[in-house]
Amino acid sequence: MSDERDSPQLLRGLGLLDSTLLVMGIIIGSGIFLTTGIMAEALPSPTLLMAAWAVGGLLTLAGALSFAELGAAMPEAGGQYVYLREAYGPLPAFLFSWITFLIFQPGSISAVTVGFAAYLGYFVPALGTESILLKIPLGERAFSLSAGQLVAAAIILLLTAANVIGLRWGRWIQNVFTFLKVAAIGGFVLFGFLVDGGEGPVAAAAPLEPGSLVAGFGVALIAALFAFDGWVNLSFSAGEIKDPARTLPRALLLGTAAVTLIYLLMNAVYLHALDVSEMRGVTRVAEKAATALFGEGATQMIAGVVLISTFGAANGTILTGARVYYATARDGLFFQQVGKVHPRYHTPHVSLWVQGIWSALLALSGRFDQLFTYAMFAALLMYAAATASVFTLRRKRPDLERPYRVWGYPILPALYIAALAALALNTVVERPLESLSGLLILALGVPVYLFWRARSDLAPAEGLVP
Repeated sequence: MSDERDSPQLLRGLGLLDSTLLVMGIIIGSGIFLTTGIMAEALPSPTLLMAAWAVGGLLTLAGALSFAELGAAMPEAGGQYVYLREAYGPLPAFLFSWITFLIFQPGSISAVTVGFAAYLGYFVPALGTESILLKIPLGERAFSLSAGQLVAAAIILLLTAANVIGLRWGRWIQNVFTFLKVAAIGGFVLFGFLVDGGEGPVAAAAPLEPGSLVAGFGVALIAALFAFDGWVNLSFSAGEIKDPARTLPRALLLGTAAVTLIYLLMNAVYLHALDVSEMRGVTRVAEKAATALFGEGATQMIAGVVLISTFGAANGTILTGARVYYATARDGLFFQQVGKVHPRYHTPHVSLWVQGIWSALLALSGRFDQLFTYAMFAALLMYAAATASVFTLRRKRPDLERPYRVWGYPILPALYIAALAALALNTVVERPLESLSGLLILALGVPVYLFWRARSDLAPAEGLVP
């Protein structure tokens, strides 16, 4: 790792409010508007649906508090990369960075921005994903390019540029759009309860056998946990958080708790508007609930809320994700330029542009969903390993200063690891080919890691275990 103490450094510019809104803004994308209908297929009970969302929130909080201990003790850019490096050495850390850069973060950014473009089509059809500009036959398949994909790529590059020219711009965009989405959701919840709904949760639910109940609850919980994903990204930007020992744990606690409350209120409105049987298998459940409450014109209202929500989620993911590759490059395990900080803007500008260009290309390719599925299984394993590093580092480095220690240790971290294990097992059962493909992609990172270690003539970073 090169000594760059005299070079420009990242600035600690994220306060408690900024960090909390970053957590909330990244988590609340499009999931809450889409997921409940899928959950209702597996769990046709209003009470159990709400319970699944509540348990999902509590498990997310358990994971967030585990990361809070790690982040407060090691408040460096890269977050999860740093925790894996310190607990298990550079190879697992590099593999996390590898899968994160290759697929996970760019895939998330692409998916969210293409989702933005899809909903933009409600207002400007010519710019939506249904507006096909180019179609090229490729054997049994065809490559098609829609106006929405171009819009998604443009949004990615625009937000990347905004984050390059200063943390304050990325922070400002994030704060504004998170405030707007929370206000819009708040309005939907408030006015939704003021309008007479349908039978809602009063309608009788089909009885479930004990075995079916457990299986259905598990499937619904998995879907809920996916909707809560994204909170971990705050750890990537730990090197830019003011007073991280205090701010990071509080932001994770406040952000995940606030999102849990928002999700419960949104689902209460859905159940106020619709019977569970009307939700089953409905992808755009928020639109159906809004139409039942406010009439046919409500579709565009929900589309507007989703536009705001996905735009803010994309910005937060772009802002935070680039810090992982930046940290990797600083350890000599990626292109040296990616570890540079802009002399004027104090942002990891090269890392941001590399991420932005790759994400835009994935959006244009239209193959990001498949790649994202490949990465999911590997990412779950990495999440579990990072959470387990709470145990590893308490044993390995008992002298490490820990300004915050996770509540309920060791039960809370163990519960979150168990939830991740259930997610991983479900992914293997439901998508065995994709899971194996994800492991193969992860394994391909090993020779790449060996290449970078051999190529680097720099000493390993402090804390690295060869």
